[in-house]
Amino acid sequence: MIESSDLLKKPEDEGFTRICSIDDLENKVGRRFIVNDIEVAVFKINNEIFALSNVCPHQQTRLIYDGFIEDEFVVCPAHGWKFNLRSGKKDTGSNGLQIFPVRVIDDKVFVKVIPKEVKW
Repeated sequence: MIESSDLLKKPEDEGFTRICSIDDLENKVGRRFIVNDIEVAVFKINNEIFALSNVCPHQQTRLIYDGFIEDEFVVCPAHGWKFNLRSGKKDTGSNGLQIFPVRVIDDKVFVKVIPKEVKW
């Protein structure tokens, strides 16, 4: 059940940051945003929005946003690694890119960037 107080919450209250309007994104063309010092690659595929880390784990290239879309994968333009847009995993199923929650409200796109916790 949704409480009336939940309806009044703004995305910003839940840690989301507005990055653009949905019309600012072209279908199957990535855009790069920086949210809280973290690079985010954002893609629109048939009006569905995906947000992933922009940093490829292979040699730390910051070009995921410039990758091309193949089915539900983005292909890193530097080395050809493929990452699933929904899970961030490589096409082999192994770990890949961090994904970020997305919300679209009144044609405004919000992402929630959660810094990846490094455990030593």
